[in-house]
Amino acid sequence: MINGLFDEFNSVSAKQWKQKIQFDLKGDDYNDTLIWESNEDISVKPFYNAEDFKTLPEVSNTTATAWKICLTIFVANIEKSNQKALKAIQRGAESIKFIIPNEDVSIDELLENIDNTPVFLELQFLSETFIEKINSSSAKAQIAVQTDIIGNLARSGNWFHSINDDFTKFKTIIKQTKGFTIDATLYQNAGANMVQQLAYSLAHANEYLNAIDGDFDTETKQTIQINFETSVGTNYFFEIAKLRALRILWSTLASEYQVNTECHITVTPTKRNKTIYDYNTNLLRSTTECMSAVLGGANTICNLPYDAMYKKAHAFSERMARNQLLILKNESYFDKVNNPSDGAYYIESLTQQLAEKALVLFKDIEANGGFLKQLKEGTIQRKIKESAAKEQQQFNAGDLILLGTNKHPNLHDAMKEELELYPFVKIHQRKTLIEPIIEKRLAEKLEQERLKNE
Repeated sequence: MINGLFDEFNSVSAKQWKQKIQFDLKGDDYNDTLIWESNEDISVKPFYNAEDFKTLPEVSNTTATAWKICLTIFVANIEKSNQKALKAIQRGAESIKFIIPNEDVSIDELLENIDNTPVFLELQFLSETFIEKINSSSAKAQIAVQTDIIGNLARSGNWFHSINDDFTKFKTIIKQTKGFTIDATLYQNAGANMVQQLAYSLAHANEYLNAIDGDFDTETKQTIQINFETSVGTNYFFEIAKLRALRILWSTLASEYQVNTECHITVTPTKRNKTIYDYNTNLLRSTTECMSAVLGGANTICNLPYDAMYKKAHAFSERMARNQLLILKNESYFDKVNNPSDGAYYIESLTQQLAEKALVLFKDIEANGGFLKQLKEGTIQRKIKESAAKEQQQFNAGDLILLGTNKHPNLHDAMKEELELYPFVKIHQRKTLIEPIIEKRLAEKLEQERLKNE
């Protein structure tokens, strides 16, 4: 900014702004009318300025110009998955995530001709020998293996093998792959509020840092790349602030262990607010969610197809999901500024408050035995259920609106014959070590009632 540019204008204090607003309200109470409380117990004001900060926030180190468009592919058939990835890259995808269900997959065949492209491999099993196969392959892609044994425990209720065996294999794998993943999408999709999402992600990561602290020297720890997989919803500015707060929190925690303070953030739109009725509105939701991801500093964005809740993967919806990101990048100029959210007082304030509240909750988790202990005791599950129930109550009362579902629904919309996938919570009777954290969409009960009445 040019010095003296606005010298001819008198500065206006926060007190003066509030007095002016109070006058314009014509007797209505300022606090009752204009200040609202978020589910994170943050009081949101009608305006923010420099007086909201003791010291002005520092410039962030996010590189929003470098975010990449990613396609997620479940590997049911190696050849078809390879061809699908190659076509996606030709049509604008800049990275690929393969979900690999078993050890029978040939990495050389899967990654054939995928050269110099970032590739994430999410393994639904734990195997040191498969990691050796990856390292000895001739693939020319930039491979990152996503290992998250605690994420598997939280989602399934069981370890892959046992706690000791899983952590032994985990440490061996990390020495080879130089990275691990925190699957934080589960917490958002199950209904955790943003403070919980951040605190649980940090406590989840802290379990791994504790595990490797004595077995890895400082030089090795500095080379480890941590990837946070996160979901974002449609609370636009809060979601931007959440991602920014995550980077701050990770940097603070990582510095204590002398590990790499930079992290990779992969973002996928949430499933929680997606609907099967009036499903085209999911396009609008995922677009704003991807915008939040970019402005929040995500490194990789895997968009969610608008019909992913009830339909098997198909070319049209995946193309639409990819094109949403291509439009944001190439036509909406969402890759031109590295730190677009810096200096916005509202976002800076939200970032600060979310980070502070999450840090308090993280410290409470650690003081009470840590993340694994609280998972075993069911404390984490109970807290998420409480937050999810509060949000569900808001949805049922119409305070939280999903257009086309609990507001202005098309009652002639019929979906019973369109369902290729079961879109509701599936219950499998099996023995688990802990209660698994269950993802659940807000519209499920309402949709089930509508399906019965078709």
